[in-house]
Amino acid sequence: MRTPSKKKATIYDLSVISGSSASTVSAVLNGTWRRRRIKESTAERILELAREQNYTANMQARGLRSSKSGLVALLLPVHDNRYFSSMAQTFDSYVRNRGQCPIVVSTCRDPYEELRTVETLISYSVDTLLIAGATDPDGIHGLCESAGLKHINIDLPGRSGPSVITDNYAGAVDLTRSIIDGFSESNPLQASELYMFGGRDDHNSRERERGFKDVKTDCFGAHVDECIIPTGYSPTNAQKAFEEFYHQHGKLPRGLFVNSTINYEGLLRFMAQYPAETFADLVVGCFDYDPFGSFLPFRVTMIRQDVEQMIDRAFQLIDSGQMTPHTYLIPPQFVAPRNALTGPLDSIRDMP
Repeated sequence: MRTPSKKKATIYDLSVISGSSASTVSAVLNGTWRRRRIKESTAERILELAREQNYTANMQARGLRSSKSGLVALLLPVHDNRYFSSMAQTFDSYVRNRGQCPIVVSTCRDPYEELRTVETLISYSVDTLLIAGATDPDGIHGLCESAGLKHINIDLPGRSGPSVITDNYAGAVDLTRSIIDGFSESNPLQASELYMFGGRDDHNSRERERGFKDVKTDCFGAHVDECIIPTGYSPTNAQKAFEEFYHQHGKLPRGLFVNSTINYEGLLRFMAQYPAETFADLVVGCFDYDPFGSFLPFRVTMIRQDVEQMIDRAFQLIDSGQMTPHTYLIPPQFVAPRNALTGPLDSIRDMP
């Protein structure tokens, strides 16, 4: 028999120990497992583990759910990224204008930290939770549902509740076409010279890959799987991928679809090691927006995800009570080279 832990276990701890998903554990603990058609033997094993591991639900927080705290939370993967920082600033202003108090916290794409943080937010009786880019949105849904907490996914979709996300496919189609069209008729881009770098196995990356593949196939009739190099959302991994490609081929692809500004940072780290003329004929499309990234010596097209519309639509759904599982697509903005758009920081009042 396992030795009971002195530390209060979390639902994620029980998920790891039992080998069941966090949403399954949550359903067992809140008594809805029969409705979810979870096996009785599974439920009994999880309940026994909960007793052994000293798990106790925060009943005080559930009791406070009938009153309003005025707190509204946004869960982010990271802060140090213009897309997510713009989302946080927009969320902050939106919530304050509603007469509520915003809470913004990041979890570094760590599924354990996501669930632990959500449990903490529940204990503080937040009224509403917006979940951005979570690795396990359905596990978080199980926690929120058991606590009666209103919540909605943004940026990445979940299967158990409503989601408001960018139309990644449409954005990728526009971005890929802009890369191809960025070359002159006298020196057109060849199929073998167009690559996608970055991203990982999540919904957004898969949709961007689908748009990239469809345009490349339509324009060149080319098989494109070997032209996609996933690196995760890491500037270090992206930099290594560009270095490996350069050392293997002696040059970069002339046309680059970069899957986020995080991966774009890796590209710039790599390029900083060489003279600017090394990449004179490079055309880049980046699926994310940063005004500084748009003003470089080579041609850079960007896609700006419309965080204002995403936040507004999320609160519309919450206020209307439309909490059925459905994914709502928000069109992104196409940003031509050498353009600097306005953003949420422009609304901040400063001293003259």
